[in-house]
Amino acid sequence: MSGVCREVITLQLGHYSNFVGTHWWNLQVIKLCSVEGEIQSDAVFREGQTVGGHVTYTPRLIAMDLKGSLRTLRQEGSLYDAEKDESPLTWKGSLMSYRESPQTKNCFLEHLDKLDVSSYGKKKSRAVAQSLKVDTVNSQLARIQKSYRLEGSVKVWSDFLRIHLHPRTISIIHQCNHDGEAHRLETFGQGQSLLQGSVLEDLEDKLHFFAEECDYLQGFQVFCDIADGFAGLGSTVTEMLQESYGSRGILTWGLAPVSHPGSVIKDLYHLLNCTLGTVQLANQSSFFCPLTLRGGFGIRPPSPTAFPHLSYDSSLWYHSSAVLALALDALTVPYRLRNNSVPMWQLADTLAVSGRKVVTAYGAVPFPMMHGSCLPDALSSCSDTLPWKPLSGCPEAGDGRCYIQWATLKGFEGQRLTSSLAPGTKPATALHDLHSGEDVLLSYLRSFYPATQHSVQLVSAPSKLTPPFPQIFSSSLDPQGFLQYQPPPPDSAAVSSLPVMTSLQSGPVLDTWLSELHHRTSTFDIRRVAPSFLSHGPEIDDYKEALEQLRLLARCYRDDSGGVMRSSSEEDDDD
Repeated sequence: MSGVCREVITLQLGHYSNFVGTHWWNLQVIKLCSVEGEIQSDAVFREGQTVGGHVTYTPRLIAMDLKGSLRTLRQEGSLYDAEKDESPLTWKGSLMSYRESPQTKNCFLEHLDKLDVSSYGKKKSRAVAQSLKVDTVNSQLARIQKSYRLEGSVKVWSDFLRIHLHPRTISIIHQCNHDGEAHRLETFGQGQSLLQGSVLEDLEDKLHFFAEECDYLQGFQVFCDIADGFAGLGSTVTEMLQESYGSRGILTWGLAPVSHPGSVIKDLYHLLNCTLGTVQLANQSSFFCPLTLRGGFGIRPPSPTAFPHLSYDSSLWYHSSAVLALALDALTVPYRLRNNSVPMWQLADTLAVSGRKVVTAYGAVPFPMMHGSCLPDALSSCSDTLPWKPLSGCPEAGDGRCYIQWATLKGFEGQRLTSSLAPGTKPATALHDLHSGEDVLLSYLRSFYPATQHSVQLVSAPSKLTPPFPQIFSSSLDPQGFLQYQPPPPDSAAVSSLPVMTSLQSGPVLDTWLSELHHRTSTFDIRRVAPSFLSHGPEIDDYKEALEQLRLLARCYRDDSGGVMRSSSEEDDDD
């Protein structure tokens, strides 16, 4: 469908979610230059105008975090600084002023200030004003992108934020600290209890502001930390969304970093938060998809997810969140397209069938396609194993059993989707004999999942890597993110775009994954091992009920054909 913009409101709940969200919004900046592109920016951005007649274009976003998490970013932003009422002082007495030393900005933020990115074109159409502004900033930043090495200077997510936020976007929870040992938001119950009083009123005010200006609100995408107390806060927020906007889509992405607390009790909290968060967020959302490069939510997970053409530092949130943001740029494509978009509710109805509201994600970041080749060539080179890696800490089923799959290929711009065979030429593979990119991708996926219901989407526009996206790519990639035959010269341009392929799946492998999560949490008495976890809630009966719901949720994915291999400990949990 086309012609109608279905708006999306984004919520970012937690510090790591704001890391991922910052990269995700930075990836969207380049799309503001185009009013005819495949992605409809109006779905997630809102147009406004200041009293002085300046056009503004800001995310339709609510970002919640803790005290001490902003550093150089002011909560109300700087978009309207020039229009504040500078009323003269009428006090005739003596004055004494105190000035606090400001936080030091890194080289990227200082350069943004020098470019004066806060100046918006007066009374111009949004297309003209934003195109001029973004093109100018991008071209100047790109000249020195290689000099941005922010790995040592990024402390919080605002250290690499390159867009302006609306004054109603940021919500700081002052009852808890981001840094230090005191007043940390560590447990699920703490998060649940926070959403009341002024915190609740502030959130409701922001939600009403963004929702009431929408013409066709399709729903909410919720980025929520799942390893700490924000899992509890997120469960309460999604419950409120369900009560107030139940007819809209609520797609929740549960995010967890690779690095995690080092003590035994904090590792245990991590596991418990992930367990309760999975249950409650799945209950209150249209679907719930965990996203992490950690390898799993257990206390001793496998090694972090490795990608053949990435060299990221898994211990740096700045790096791991960038990888997840690239995946999310493709995973969220279906409901952000200008034409043939799939509303959030339809995407959820397709994937979350028969109570299976947890889905798992996989991604090829980047999709391995040789420069100048075609899609059949790229896929046939991956005929033995799929090109993607787990993004949910859930290994892919090796037996090809999956109920439903939604695959997206984004970023093949300039490459051919079919092979150009001369008449009478024998095709190298069956893929080379097909006549559309959709048929090629569907045929490839069916060779691995012969009995699966497939949906595929192809989007030619790549993910544009605007500065200061970290250069975490191997030398095997050219500036467009495609594989190249020879290593580039030392002075070659940085990777500025990337093709990405993602998959959302619902299948029997989630039975094993959820059952293992249930088993790990059920093997100890929480009242004896971690009594402090329950000090803010939930009650012990509610906790036991949540574990039972998790067990039943796992059974929704049970393949009655008897193909799922289960451990004896998991079988003991069955009725």
